Amino acid sequence: MFPLNETGMLSGLLCGILFGYVLENAGFGSPVKLSAQFKLTDWAVFKVMFTAIVVAAVGLWLLRLAGLMRPDSIAVPQAALMAAAVGGALVGAGFAVGGYCPGTSVAGLFSGRLDALVFIGGVLLGTTGFAVFYGTTLKSLKAAWLIADGDTFTDVYAVPEVAVLAVLGLALVAVFYFGSWFERRGSGTVTAQQAVEGAR
Repeated sequence: MFPLNETGMLSGLLCGILFGYVLENAGFGSPVKLSAQFKLTDWAVFKVMFTAIVVAAVGLWLLRLAGLMRPDSIAVPQAALMAAAVGGALVGAGFAVGGYCPGTSVAGLFSGRLDALVFIGGVLLGTTGFAVFYGTTLKSLKAAWLIADGDTFTDVYAVPEVAVLAVLGLALVAVFYFGSWFERRGSGTVTAQQAVEGAR
């Protein structure tokens, strides 16, 4: 165990720094590239995220199937589906307007983008607003449509795990197929966006 890592603080910090480094070097710290997702002209983020989700899901399933990992060895926290849907919509709206999500804004700031600092200010303001209003209105929203601790999608809805993995696999194929199609159609737009980013 690492020193000062009883709570996972040191390993979390190290993983965060490495993640930010890879994020920036992949171009995912650029608001131009990130906002292009919403215009469907650059699908790189979709492709990376869907690939990571499918690889992780299949990998965990194979490890359990081979008996190398106990089914209860991974903590599954309580899922607040209604709160996640509303919060996801709000984060997505901020992402579309500002060109950053909370993680990419930090990577953008450390790479010298001052607009990321404005976005981080908005994140802090939103977090403060959440803390202020949580006890009055937001707490009831979080209590709506809950899935208990330890329960997965397959547990709650009695869907075979293989079927879920198959759907994820089909979604991954669709993302790559339609992503390539949209990127070919919008190649002129992407080139113009890259020129703007280079001018910065």
